[in-house]
Amino acid sequence: MAEGKKQATWGGRFSEGPAELMLRIGESVSFDQRLAPFDVQGSQAQAAMLAHVGIISPEERDAIQAGLDAILAKVEAGEFNWDPALEDVHMNIEQALTQEVPAAAKLHTARSRNDQVATDMRLWFKYACDEVDASLAAVIAALVDLADRTQRVIIPGYTHLQRAQPVSMAHHLLAYVEMFARDRTRIAAVKAQANVCPLGSGAIAGTTLPIDREFVAKELGFVDAQGQPQVTQNSMDAVSDRDSFIEFASACATIGVHLSRLSEDFILWSSAEFGFVKLPDAFTTGSSLMPQKKNPDAFELIRGKSARLTGNLQMLLTMVKGLPLTYNRDLQEDKPPVFDSFDQTKLILDCVAACLPGVVADAQRCAEAVADPALLATDVVDYLVNKAVPFREAHHIVGALVGLSEKLETPLNQLPYSEVSQIHAALGEDWIQAFDLDKALAARDKPGMPGPDQVAARIAHWRQS
Repeated sequence: MAEGKKQATWGGRFSEGPAELMLRIGESVSFDQRLAPFDVQGSQAQAAMLAHVGIISPEERDAIQAGLDAILAKVEAGEFNWDPALEDVHMNIEQALTQEVPAAAKLHTARSRNDQVATDMRLWFKYACDEVDASLAAVIAALVDLADRTQRVIIPGYTHLQRAQPVSMAHHLLAYVEMFARDRTRIAAVKAQANVCPLGSGAIAGTTLPIDREFVAKELGFVDAQGQPQVTQNSMDAVSDRDSFIEFASACATIGVHLSRLSEDFILWSSAEFGFVKLPDAFTTGSSLMPQKKNPDAFELIRGKSARLTGNLQMLLTMVKGLPLTYNRDLQEDKPPVFDSFDQTKLILDCVAACLPGVVADAQRCAEAVADPALLATDVVDYLVNKAVPFREAHHIVGALVGLSEKLETPLNQLPYSEVSQIHAALGEDWIQAFDLDKALAARDKPGMPGPDQVAARIAHWRQS
């Protein structure tokens, strides 16, 4: 068979085959072959539906489904020959099936590649969301375990990368648990949106044949919590909608941002300047020149890959924004960015989940950092507020104390009381008690605060979630 005739499924009106460059720019099988399991699943459901409504016989259905099983077995064994001249995963599988099963010529009845690929991708999104969710759960579990091990390790919390107030390392880590829990909610929303069957929409306007869309939706698992089939309600939207692509890429980009921020913290914490943690050797590298180096490369790569995830989202938004209804060939380019977002998101989540168990906090270095009495300046403000001093005035008073500390080059908690008492009459000799770190943390006992009991309660909560 000549190269130009291999994709004759649409070539009836053409007098010659496409140019070699057209084949190269038009093929997608190099990346969409990963849809093979979902394409087979969709085609088997299509065959079942066609038999259900009497368009093909039960024997033809069985032959088609058995042939598809055989093709999928070859794909999974790496023995299937993918031909770029057949453009995509759908045509490759259909032609291979037709060569073995004559009845397969009827399989595409009442179906277009438009609704076929839309169905394949929705099945893929459901799978991909489950995979990403499992990886998110593993990261959360690893963070909760590390938080459990660092409940008594106190560090400075930072704003503007300046020391602000003391918190436990556990409380800091649990902030990321909250982020990743929201990511799980986002991924679940993408899966829910994808859980609607577009098959039967045809190329644009459905079909005049007596198909049963609800039957095929049930066959493919596009059902609600009560087991009722869910089908798309507008054929034009069904074949051109790419919201699930955008929202999946958006969820992955948000996960990437959260992982990047987490990575930045560990990069800083593991530096000589901070020294709060030691990273496991298995997730660091050395220098080709400097033998003393231990570089946090895993976290740096994660930080870099987050930009890639953002780029994938931007590509999808830009591609779709100017397209008229319905299908346009531009949409073939929708798959590489979501496949890449899936692969990279899974990779970096799994990397973090594997790295965190080997992270060790340096309690001594953390204690030295948190010994800075200025971290409890706000607690002195609270001390004054409890003595009926208005907050704004109390803030100003403590600002004066900080100024005095800098002037005398004396730590805030070591200022002579003779000097302190002159700043405001409400500053009694007991003002020094505001610098008791344990009491300061224990006083932060309301929901969401870093008090030890609250932190322990959140760890218990996440272990039960």
